Amino acid sequence: MENIILTSGMALGIVSYGLIARWYIIPVLDKHSLHTALVPLILLHCFRYLGLSFLLPGVVSIHIARAFAVPAAYGDFLTALLALIAVLALRNRWDVAITLVWVFNVVGTLDLLVALPQGILNIHAGQLVGAYFIPSLIVPALLVTHFLVFRLLLKRADSGK
Repeated sequence: MENIILTSGMALGIVSYGLIARWYIIPVLDKHSLHTALVPLILLHCFRYLGLSFLLPGVVSIHIARAFAVPAAYGDFLTALLALIAVLALRNRWDVAITLVWVFNVVGTLDLLVALPQGILNIHAGQLVGAYFIPSLIVPALLVTHFLVFRLLLKRADSGK
């Protein structure tokens, strides 16, 4: 039952963040240059170091499956580092900025797409203890912003902007 509650909450979060993105964020992003529009979306991912909390007993249950916790924690941390590098590259207009954004976005998306089924299969929501807010509140926002980054990259590549 607890995994159904968590999964339902994640789905509702994706829908809610998706509506926010559609109604409020996309219209604003589309008015800016690619470099400018990408920065706020990627900055959110700089906080993915919070995924390291999956390794902290007391924050999560000592019984949490390591098959989920270890790759999720280090995948999030790697993504946070890549996000920081990508943001610095965008703000400083490095020639490799867009390539770094692609790397960040692919790695970060794959991390979430691997962690989600691992979490569903290997843990009970109650084992998340203090980290429950990560999959229920933060992961939906991360998924939506990854989608928005892909959207911007692909849209601007098609239009030549």
